Amino acid sequence: MVPFGGWDMPVQYAGVKAEHDAVRTRAGVFDVSHMGEFRVQGPDAEAFLQRVTTNDIGKLKPGRAQYNWLPNEAGGLVDDIYVYRVGAEEFLLVVNASNVAKDWAHLQAHAAGSDVQLTDESGRWGLLAVQGPEAAALLQPHLDVDLGAKKKNAYFPARLFGQDVWLARTGYTGEDGFEVFVDAEGAEALWEKLLTLGLTPAGLGARDTLRLEAGFPLYGHEFAEDLHPLASTYTWVVKDKEHVGRAGIQAQPPVKLIGLALERVPVREGYPVLLNGQPVGHVTSGTSSPTLGHPIAMALVQADAAHEGAYEVEVRGKAQPARRVELPFYKR
Repeated sequence: MVPFGGWDMPVQYAGVKAEHDAVRTRAGVFDVSHMGEFRVQGPDAEAFLQRVTTNDIGKLKPGRAQYNWLPNEAGGLVDDIYVYRVGAEEFLLVVNASNVAKDWAHLQAHAAGSDVQLTDESGRWGLLAVQGPEAAALLQPHLDVDLGAKKKNAYFPARLFGQDVWLARTGYTGEDGFEVFVDAEGAEALWEKLLTLGLTPAGLGARDTLRLEAGFPLYGHEFAEDLHPLASTYTWVVKDKEHVGRAGIQAQPPVKLIGLALERVPVREGYPVLLNGQPVGHVTSGTSSPTLGHPIAMALVQADAAHEGAYEVEVRGKAQPARRVELPFYKR
């Protein structure tokens, strides 16, 4: 157990590799109840969210979810979030645990003058993520809805083991799966029932190796308040509309996020990236990939040095060869 975003979180149960492999080959379950949830309601809800995010809220129909960004005035990110449309004038936002207070203050400040009601529901919800290629098959016998009719990013109410829940066909692993929103007081009982299905409990360690293989950025590593978000490969998240920080985001990023593959030596956040012996950037996330069988990393490097084929990463004073690979590292 480790402190994480104000919570005590499990790094691993039976071991990171075993949990990682279970999610890649069958299915696992993560307790992600540390995430924050905000309800946004009112006649101006859509217009308000359209103004404070970069993706197009107007294209989001009820019963659908959307990955999005909360930019600051300079064009960096306050947070990366998921937006769920409940109805014409109602949305649910899921935000990173470490950013709950900051995000809440940011949204409150920008809501002034709008006919919109914000409610912090972070304490109301437990959130359990069932992820893996067999997730739907394992859940289906215990649900009152047909999962086969629900596409990626669907968001819908259901009864699971007789409990009222909301399901979202989303996730952070690169696999199919469902995030289960359940009243906090019912989360423990639901967790125990999910384990009876043979789901492997998985912790922060596997969550990180899975998301890194899938090329998913992590706030505080690949995204930050003072980091141009278009340094990432997620340019599709920014639509041509008026929004907070638009001018800053339209500027060209001075750095680019690249993928690196190494032969033997794992690398960690902060390790220098070298080109012809000279520093051109640093590692933002690194691990030894259980699926691929070798170390991988994401790194921010100078934009004019981002298209080379070979680099080195400095590990304890020694340069280790690394080759640039396209993100994501893994895709089912």
